[in-house]
Amino acid sequence: MTTPYPNYISPEGFAKLRAEYDHLLGVERPAIVEVVSWAAGNGDRSENGDYLYGRKRMREIDFQLKRLSKKMKDARVVDARVQPDKARVYFGATVTIADEDDNHRTVTLVGDDETDIDAGRIGWSSPIARALRGAAVGDLRRVMLPSGEKEYEVTGITYPG
Repeated sequence: MTTPYPNYISPEGFAKLRAEYDHLLGVERPAIVEVVSWAAGNGDRSENGDYLYGRKRMREIDFQLKRLSKKMKDARVVDARVQPDKARVYFGATVTIADEDDNHRTVTLVGDDETDIDAGRIGWSSPIARALRGAAVGDLRRVMLPSGEKEYEVTGITYPG
């Protein structure tokens, strides 16, 4: 699936994808291959639960490996620590915003594979992140949310490092 925006990811996020890929390929898949080989030697495969489950799990692992491989191939690793214009909101920025009721919220713009709403990490392609791109402190941005349109003022921008 091709997306209309780059698949940005932080170096840390890319390392997590790579670690998951390496674990599946080097640990989980060989273990399942061993189980399937053992189960195949036990006779009738049509009623062999170990064999059937093992084959199913192997297909799942292969699908995950293919998905992770594509994500890594399409990824554009961006290190926010070397962002040249730290006065504006770009990938990797931590942004403090205030709504019309002066409620403040701090979010960090991360890759879509790194999103963690509870930790304030929002995906680069989310409605709020799209609205904040390129904003400077003091800028007002309107965001269409499921609950309706909201206006936010950018009150702070920081970058790691």
